[in-house]
Amino acid sequence: MKINNKWINFGLVLVALILLNIGGKYIFHRFDFTADKRFTLSDKTKKLLKGTEKPIIITVFLNGELPAAFKRLQASVKDLLTDYKAYSNTDLKVVFIDPLAGFNTADQDTVINNLYQQGIEATNLSVKTENGLTQKLVFPMAMVESDGKQMPVKLFQNLDAGGSYEDNINRSIENLEYIFTSSIKKVIGGNNPRIGFTESNAEPSDLQLYDAMHTLANSYEVGRVNLNTIDKAGLDKLKMLIVVKPQTAFTEAEKYKINYFVMNGGRVLWSIDQISAELDSLRGKGSQMVLNKNLNLDDMLFMYGARINYNVIADKNSAEIPVSTGNVGGQPQIQLVPWLYYPILLPDTAASLVKNLDGIKSEFPSTVDTIGSKGIKKTYILTTSAFNRVFNVPKQFSLQMVAEQPDPKTFQNPMQSAGVLLEGNFQSVFAGRPLPAGISTPFTNVAVGKPSKMVVIGDGDLFKNQVVAKDNSPLPLGFDRYTQRTYGNKALLLNIVDYFTDDDNLIALRNKDVKIRLLDKAKIKLEKTKWQVLNIIVPLLLLILFAIFQHYYRKYKYAK
Repeated sequence: MKINNKWINFGLVLVALILLNIGGKYIFHRFDFTADKRFTLSDKTKKLLKGTEKPIIITVFLNGELPAAFKRLQASVKDLLTDYKAYSNTDLKVVFIDPLAGFNTADQDTVINNLYQQGIEATNLSVKTENGLTQKLVFPMAMVESDGKQMPVKLFQNLDAGGSYEDNINRSIENLEYIFTSSIKKVIGGNNPRIGFTESNAEPSDLQLYDAMHTLANSYEVGRVNLNTIDKAGLDKLKMLIVVKPQTAFTEAEKYKINYFVMNGGRVLWSIDQISAELDSLRGKGSQMVLNKNLNLDDMLFMYGARINYNVIADKNSAEIPVSTGNVGGQPQIQLVPWLYYPILLPDTAASLVKNLDGIKSEFPSTVDTIGSKGIKKTYILTTSAFNRVFNVPKQFSLQMVAEQPDPKTFQNPMQSAGVLLEGNFQSVFAGRPLPAGISTPFTNVAVGKPSKMVVIGDGDLFKNQVVAKDNSPLPLGFDRYTQRTYGNKALLLNIVDYFTDDDNLIALRNKDVKIRLLDKAKIKLEKTKWQVLNIIVPLLLLILFAIFQHYYRKYKYAK
């Protein structure tokens, strides 16, 4: 009877396993027991993956010998993409490669250059070890491919140059789902929204905006827009307008066209200089009187809910500029010094639009205030540090100011806003007003527009790339050729454009928080020997004790 019970139990277990495997083909579920749900994909990502029919290939270049912190990033990418494969309705292939493996030193430069042309950039790390700092070249990048289209993906964001790699990588891990999901959506998407950079008011040249336009052109139709000549039909084809550093005043006809675009649900990014400060002018003249600009936009922005003030921000958290400190042997000596009027703006972590971004390099920015405007939601997205000071203009500037030592007491002020996001149904600037000169027939008569969005930033230089004077070659947006540091300006532009053109609001995926649980390094160093002994000696002692026990147990058992 006992034997029969054993066989019955065995049969029941076998049947249960068979039924479980059969049910697994039709019922799919993944369990996430982590407290912060780091392995749970959002409904937006699941919907995208289940609705995808085109095969997708994701090549991850983060492989080979990596520093410990980057192994965490690699493991997180593997875990995330495993979930992507599980939920995907199509063939999703994931490949991890070390792009420099198998190449000698001479050939590696060619490989690095070829990858750079595809948007895959290397990162040179200074990794702390017990023996000091060592240099390591890694590629924290991925390439998403589908239907002949490619999209490079940046996995690591150096959010805080002064912080630890662990902190930066933790924030990069929080950002992984957003960048992969948005990239997949772009490569499998059909029609690309049209984006126009204005050019009718002495805005920067195509060369100065090259990287901004070139980067956006990977996912959108990008071009220049002349507000003097574009008509209603042309505006209707646009999804977004980008107004970068205009130098001359806008006519009422130009403003009328922008207002119609907003009333029709179009999105606008304003990157505006309200003052006439330029570092090149200081280098050429030695000093400059900074004055107010007259762009004739104040009434329009005021009606929409924002005001760019006529002032300039100084911040101790600032970028460096090259300054000549004299001549030695007939050669000029150049030194990098902090320039208080090039603040590194901080993304407001409460806003998903800019969450997990690097610091944003600015040049002579002005503060931005919000104005009471009915039905408009206002969100501050860019702020200064707490060590700032605001100067009203007119103000005299000179390069000799780099030698000034700012009084710490005068630089301890509340953080100032330099950028704001406005969302809602905007009031028409031209409601109840006669048509301006140059507009023969009204484009619209509505007093309140369709739901729209705009970002207002008090600096016109955020989205200009530097240009190498020797050969007129543009540098990547956000890269500073003097300090060799890359800021988050490009990522900010991409985030704003994604948010403005994506009705699915994938930017909300940035709200994921992954709690960092790192070992206490100080305690590890202090108790290193103790834990080494504990982990080596104790298992050996337990093994010896088990062997002794087993020996005497067998002796006792068989002696009977």
